[in-house]
Amino acid sequence: MSDHHQPSARARDLVRDAYDVHVHIAPDVMHRRIDDIDLAARFAELGMAGFVLKSHYTPTAERAAVVRKVHPDVDVLGAITLNASVGGLNPIAVEIAARGGAQFVWLPTVDSSNQRSCLSEEPEGATPPMWAQLQEDLRAAGMAAPAVEVESGGGLVPEARQVLELIAKHDMTLATGHLHADESGSLIPAAVELGVRRMVITHPEFTSQRMLLDQQRELAEQGALLERCLTTPLTGKVSWDLWFSNIRHAGPENSVISSDLGQPFNPPVEDGLAIAADLLLAQDFTEEEVRLMTVHNSRWLAGAEPLPDAPSHHRSKVQAV
Repeated sequence: MSDHHQPSARARDLVRDAYDVHVHIAPDVMHRRIDDIDLAARFAELGMAGFVLKSHYTPTAERAAVVRKVHPDVDVLGAITLNASVGGLNPIAVEIAARGGAQFVWLPTVDSSNQRSCLSEEPEGATPPMWAQLQEDLRAAGMAAPAVEVESGGGLVPEARQVLELIAKHDMTLATGHLHADESGSLIPAAVELGVRRMVITHPEFTSQRMLLDQQRELAEQGALLERCLTTPLTGKVSWDLWFSNIRHAGPENSVISSDLGQPFNPPVEDGLAIAADLLLAQDFTEEEVRLMTVHNSRWLAGAEPLPDAPSHHRSKVQAV
């Protein structure tokens, strides 16, 4: 643990009231560094607003409700990821998750057609994702489900459009998962057309995505935030230089910082946003830019009330509802 960067007091203060919109913690089907109740206690101690429980395999809204009862001062949010374990692009699963209080809907990740067909190799020395072994175990046991297809014949499949309609209906947050950049390019305009307000492009620098800067800018212009996960460069999947460069050239106002932490070999989850803040400050991002990316943009995706120092466009979007 002592090998990990220890966040500065300045960084801790900057990320107060933030949500970490992407964490992988216990209980889960893989070993995790911390469980949800203990993490909520640490977030409360640090003055952070909350976090989103992400699982590649199981819905988490019911878990989130239990943790909120134990720690009502921390807004723990549930989610669903549309992989094979929930039936893929399953509108019924999304509706049930919404009724249970889930805020985030991730499009397919480990079972996306893009992830399944990815031929890109991890850079030398990169740490492979923990789910890769589980996916291999399922295949070896004869339980490899078909890839979840979002597009067919040049357009979105009907189930994808129905999922988007439900996200809009319940004012949930759409996250693109491990879709190909071109699939996200089709998905985001359709989501806007159907009334989805909160949209985020999941770690565009990830190995199976490698989204070009021009593509990132185009999606940001349509209202999607670009998620910059700390673990993507931290585990060697992309260079720090490219990560910082994409943030700067796509615009901090279009980026949201998350940790994607919870793996036992990575830093403590509650340190993730503050570690990112220190790294960004060292690259000459301003305190205002860091707070925008870690706090204000994360609160927008979480459906939380904007703070007094939030940008006017966040406040106006909330007031328009």
